[in-house]
Amino acid sequence: MSTTHPPDRQEPAAEGAGRDRPPPGTPGTARGGESARRKEGGVLNVFAHSFLVVWVLLAVGPLLWVVLSSFRPTGELLEAPFAIPSGLHWENFVNAWTDANIGQYTLNSLIILSGSLTGTMLLGSMAAYVIARFDFPGNRIIHFLFVGGMMFPVFLALVPLFFIMDNLGLLNTRQGLIIAYIAYSLPFTTFFLVAFFRTLPTGVQEAATIDGASHTRTFFQIMMPMAKPGLISIGIFNFLGQWNQFILPKVLNIADPDDAVLPQGLAALMVQQGYRGDWGALYAGVTLAMLPVLVVYIVFQRQVQAGLTAGALK
Repeated sequence: MSTTHPPDRQEPAAEGAGRDRPPPGTPGTARGGESARRKEGGVLNVFAHSFLVVWVLLAVGPLLWVVLSSFRPTGELLEAPFAIPSGLHWENFVNAWTDANIGQYTLNSLIILSGSLTGTMLLGSMAAYVIARFDFPGNRIIHFLFVGGMMFPVFLALVPLFFIMDNLGLLNTRQGLIIAYIAYSLPFTTFFLVAFFRTLPTGVQEAATIDGASHTRTFFQIMMPMAKPGLISIGIFNFLGQWNQFILPKVLNIADPDDAVLPQGLAALMVQQGYRGDWGALYAGVTLAMLPVLVVYIVFQRQVQAGLTAGALK
């Protein structure tokens, strides 16, 4: 009698093939996706860093070239404009400060800015505080008027502004130029500080009112110290705009060349050195004009960054 044995069972091919592939969601698949994301992020970082390097070179390159050129004599500048200075020729700064009268122009700019910047910050902060913290009829209309003032080109106001200053006896005077600077900078100052005052907590203001503090005392002793980052930020912007202002003093301050501000003096220096050929003194004058701006920004760099980001954080 023969004995029959049952056939051996074989596993399906599909089942064996499935064991070779890990199911979705396993650590191997996650590591592969993470590696792909890292590779993509690395490409984006390289592109972003390359763009930043190019931007820094475009921004810092001309500035560095002007500073280096201010220490070179005119002969070297004409022979090799982009070469490294062979030595430090400080006489360029002496010639720019004394012979080109840059010292007097700088003093004139500082005197005018001391009045215009103070008036702009005081009037702008007071107007912004009232618009931001008080509800009254016409609040939004006044706010929109300040916003509309930023969109009005200053070139359209030069002719009527000239005749207004002439009728008021303020033409070719420092007082008239200070008033023009304040009017030019007030719309943006108010617009910026309105948004900043709205982010300040209302509890402190209400507590001061309950304690019997007047509006004046609340503003100067409580709200203004709290708004210090925003005030410093907009103060830097106003300083830069008024320090580099050329068209307003050119139209309103043309009688006495000795009363010219620094941008006017640099323009006159450029014309004079174009005929004399003392390019080293010209670059030295431009460097002297840049120094106050750089010093102010370096000193108040943290405050400027804090003021720019404070409006977005609560």
